[in-house]
Amino acid sequence: MTLFDDSAPVSPGPRRPSRAVVAGIWTLSAALVVLLILTFLPTGYVIQRPGPVYNTLGSAPGPDGEEVPLITVQGAETYPTEGALDLLTVQVVGSRERTPSWFELATAWFDRTRAVLPIEAVFPTDQTVEQRQSENAALMVDSQQEATAAALSELGYDVSPQLRVYSVAEDSAADGVLREDDVILAADGEQVTDVAALRGIVDASEGAPVDLTILRDGGTRSLALVPQQEGEDPDAPWLIGVTLMSDYDFPVDVEIQLDNVGGPSAGMMFALGIIDVLTPGELNGGERVAGSGTITAQGIVGPIGGVRQKLWGAVGDGASYFLAAEANCPEIVGHVPDGLHVFAVEDLDDAMRALDAVATGGDLDALPTCDT
Repeated sequence: MTLFDDSAPVSPGPRRPSRAVVAGIWTLSAALVVLLILTFLPTGYVIQRPGPVYNTLGSAPGPDGEEVPLITVQGAETYPTEGALDLLTVQVVGSRERTPSWFELATAWFDRTRAVLPIEAVFPTDQTVEQRQSENAALMVDSQQEATAAALSELGYDVSPQLRVYSVAEDSAADGVLREDDVILAADGEQVTDVAALRGIVDASEGAPVDLTILRDGGTRSLALVPQQEGEDPDAPWLIGVTLMSDYDFPVDVEIQLDNVGGPSAGMMFALGIIDVLTPGELNGGERVAGSGTITAQGIVGPIGGVRQKLWGAVGDGASYFLAAEANCPEIVGHVPDGLHVFAVEDLDDAMRALDAVATGGDLDALPTCDT
């Protein structure tokens, strides 16, 4: 009887993986563990992305969820509008309580429609979320007032500006001297109707007492305070420690309704929307035009944050034209989405000229842009 057959195949035992394979498995396992850990570790960053787009000539959900016009005018003749004058917003993903994961940050880093920012750039350490929301709400109200003043002034109305004290900082020069809702009429004998004028007088005092004439409880009174300088820098500005808002006596009742949006960056587009409602024809020629920029009652357009995300928000909503504050152009150059023509504007008149060129088919190339 044959016990063994030398010609039969011999089944080998299990092969041990090579060192390279073992090393690869350990490396992959370690990477997965690190990724899992990083998913739960706080990051110290937040993400900015394009937010909702609102047509100032259209409507938006009101407090009760029903659609309401963004701009309503009473006391003056109004005219039909066409197209859109869009204001742009940005959304912030993350907060101090819940920061984005490292995986979310890595994804956002390679998404050109988003931006990764240190959390301190959006949520300062000395400011709570509630304080930030309250400040942004106040800035939105102030921007609406400034936009209305700029628009009505552009149309020849007298808006009678006044400076009102919104808040007084503790331990500041104004603490115990000024109160909320005081109206500042004059400083050192000079009438002041805007923040820039008051700031110039205070800074020129170089620490000497400044005499203020204010309106309080229906009567005028004279007060004096001594400006303070922040830090030890001899070139630092002199401050009195108040937050001011502009009040106006508008001859036309303009109401702007937009909930859950804060900050001052919609000012320019609000002003243009008001002008379009109060003038015959279509300011934009019926086209969809987007834009973002602060505005003063004098019509000066200022820079805003998140401008690159707002460019993508405009494109996503179908706009072909974008009005940008000239001061934002350094951030915009090289980041203009395809198909979007960006005009650089310094004031309301620049914005009006750009819209006129769009509406009439004028020479767009002759206008200042941020495209190059």
